[in-house]
Amino acid sequence: MGTGDTRYEVLLERAAGRVDRALAETLPLSRTRIQSLIADGRVEIDGAVVRRPSQPVPSGARITVETPPKRETSLEAEDLPLEILYEDDDCLVVDKPAGLVVHPAPGHPTGTLLHALIYHRPEVAGVGSERKAGLVHRLDRDTSGCLIVAKNDGAHERLSRQFAARTVEKMYWAFTWGHLKGDRGVFDLPIGRARHDRQRMSTRTAKGRAAITRWRVRKRYTVAEWLELELETGRTHQIRVHLSEAGHPVLGDSRYGGGPARARGFQGRQRERARAAAVLAKRQALHARGLAFDPPSGDERVRVTAPMPADLARLEAALSAPDEA
Repeated sequence: MGTGDTRYEVLLERAAGRVDRALAETLPLSRTRIQSLIADGRVEIDGAVVRRPSQPVPSGARITVETPPKRETSLEAEDLPLEILYEDDDCLVVDKPAGLVVHPAPGHPTGTLLHALIYHRPEVAGVGSERKAGLVHRLDRDTSGCLIVAKNDGAHERLSRQFAARTVEKMYWAFTWGHLKGDRGVFDLPIGRARHDRQRMSTRTAKGRAAITRWRVRKRYTVAEWLELELETGRTHQIRVHLSEAGHPVLGDSRYGGGPARARGFQGRQRERARAAAVLAKRQALHARGLAFDPPSGDERVRVTAPMPADLARLEAALSAPDEA
């Protein structure tokens, strides 16, 4: 074993199926990570090197796993503000502000949430992958609110499974133009890339994936509504697309028809109210209000909420203001 390697030893009293699955259920390592270690010859059963992830494990087998030191990340830590809403030994939930890019990308090589995470919690570097740095899911740049971060590979694997199985509860707040019919309902329309604009998503697509959004009205205003939405799936731009194609886009969401031009669809005093709301909605008025998930440690289910950010509070106050006589 090389300098800095970590060694795990596992004694399985009963025969098991695939060795990669058996280890993923036992060690704080993801199945993908274990498969990579097998490919590198770093996993042994009773002293014999494991050659394939599907190799069965006999009863009474002793498995050893050697992991090399974690590769240093090429991302530089940056001392950016980071609001932590919840934290345990395996994960944390941060309150991402609107305007903060999650991952480095063309035009945003620095100043992202990943750079902040590596500064405040260096142990997340390389968790899941260098690009993920512990992130289990993502939010758009201009969406604020709750985001889960895993602090080790095992936690990342377990949390990712929950998202894949749709057992994570994801609740959002949105301020939308106009009034939906009724007080609650469900959008159940597949979403995929728009045919003529690859930067947009749409329900009118040849290769859509199932997308389900439940909604209910929290408060109704003259020109808009405050909605509470729950996602059963997690497609790109899901809430924004479903609301836009229902004819009630998110305030401030210029990409999907919710920008300032929307105010021209109102008349008289309503137009003035709509114009005032459009000025305040400097970004899409969408907030990841809450999450509920099972912690990797197996303790009681965790529920986390993010308070309404100041800009949306100002928007809500303006929408609620009584009309002048």
